[in-house]
Amino acid sequence: MSNTPTPTPAESADDTRLSIEAFDELDAILDDLRTRYEQTPQWEFCDGFLTALVCCRRPIPDEEWLPVLLSIGEGKDEETGEEASWKDEAQRGTFMKLWHQRSAEVAASLDTEVESLEDDRAFVPEVLDVRGNVAALPEAERAGFDGEDLPSFAQVWALGFMFAVENWPEEWQPPRDRELAQAVDA
Repeated sequence: MSNTPTPTPAESADDTRLSIEAFDELDAILDDLRTRYEQTPQWEFCDGFLTALVCCRRPIPDEEWLPVLLSIGEGKDEETGEEASWKDEAQRGTFMKLWHQRSAEVAASLDTEVESLEDDRAFVPEVLDVRGNVAALPEAERAGFDGEDLPSFAQVWALGFMFAVENWPEEWQPPRDRELAQAVDA
């Protein structure tokens, strides 16, 4: 029996927070995957998807969600002939290590009671403000985005979350117990 105390959710969140460099590494891996399979999503979408997996009733194993999110393990795309694949085992290992670290961070943050979003323990989704970033560009650079349909703040993250919900709808059904279902609904 170990005398090491079990970390609280707040302590776990601090221990698992991904650095900016780690998020950059995830982006680089997704960019590389995109060279072999252009349907590979951006990290913001993946973070929404990951958060939904954390919120599911049951743990969704890697071999179940990986083909859904990254099409890895499903063979070639019928339209393009592209195949989603890791560059090598090291790339897969790095992605999975960072994915599980982010998953633990999200779980710890969601399990921690906070009074204010200013609290360092509060859940912080990885979202981009594309419209705000484009608006902040110099006028000449902004002109390149004229007529483009830019996503709203956190829209891509929400699409990733809902993609997981749509793929595992049974995980989001209300409880069968009427009283419990009413409590969840409230």
